[in-house]
Amino acid sequence: MATSASEAVDFDLAARVGVRLAPAGPAIEPAQADEVVAELRMLAREARSPVRETSGMIATDDTATTVIVDRAQWVRSNVVGFREVLAPLLAEMDQRVNGPSLVKEIGSRATAVELGVVLGWLSGKVLGQFEAFVPVGIAPRLLLVAPNIVTIERALDVPTRDFRLWVCLHEETHRVQFGAVPWLADQIRADVHTFLMARGGTLDLLRRIGALFEAVAAVVRGADTTTLVTAMASPEQREAFDRITAIMTLLEGHADHVMDEVGPEVVASVALIRERFERRRGGATGFDSVARRVLGVDAKLKQYADGARFVREVEEMVGRDGFNQVWAEPTHLPTRAEIADPSAWVERVCT
Repeated sequence: MATSASEAVDFDLAARVGVRLAPAGPAIEPAQADEVVAELRMLAREARSPVRETSGMIATDDTATTVIVDRAQWVRSNVVGFREVLAPLLAEMDQRVNGPSLVKEIGSRATAVELGVVLGWLSGKVLGQFEAFVPVGIAPRLLLVAPNIVTIERALDVPTRDFRLWVCLHEETHRVQFGAVPWLADQIRADVHTFLMARGGTLDLLRRIGALFEAVAAVVRGADTTTLVTAMASPEQREAFDRITAIMTLLEGHADHVMDEVGPEVVASVALIRERFERRRGGATGFDSVARRVLGVDAKLKQYADGARFVREVEEMVGRDGFNQVWAEPTHLPTRAEIADPSAWVERVCT
């Protein structure tokens, strides 16, 4: 029976389901796999200088360890992340429902299976990730998902070293964002806590746990507010959702902008890679097409484009140093409305 906050969702079951459903990796000889891992480690280090020069941001090299992972390891890492994100809600749920409960047990397993299914599918899509949500005392890591990088580079038929460095540039930008802006992770965590804990829904806490998981996942994926409003209709929570969505759009758009702005002197085939990558992004069919819509992946892709446009237009107006005022303090972060209207952000922050 699930009798503690740590087991209000059966996270061990979620990890097992996700690992089991993670697709098999590409066909590759062990020696080749070792070469891929070694090169990704090298390119992750090589990406640091061009990201620093392009972004104008500096983070110490020990901000996060770069780890090359497979799909199963990515699933397990994200289960830890969700456990950390949901901890405040699960602790309150445990106080509301003391002791063993059949309803609690069923909810624990049902939510775990849902989480595992989602992570299993996503494990075959994600190229890299910065671990923003880790337990206290645990250093974050920068994950590069080797099987997915190899799969995509083969599908795109682009120079392998260029593509691997291009991916490393994006993920290194995330490492620098969190390393150079010490309050950023705390700001996101605070907004997620507000989103989870604010009162406003009329549903019983036990009935809300599944909807809340979906809503939190939607925030991270950049999905439409409909999921959140359905789960919890509090104005305070809508505001928190909008703040997190704007931050995620900024972070992803900035990383996409930097990975392209380094130019052909760093990644010779950057224009070709971007063109083929975008074509592949928009070409999902069959089950993948349905899954992308259901899980909010299409909305996440729009988030990349909207964020990159925001960064590009702001830099055109006030230059890179003007844009970098966005990292000066939390009040300088753009709102969702300002993401859509960069001139409004420039007028508020830079004038």
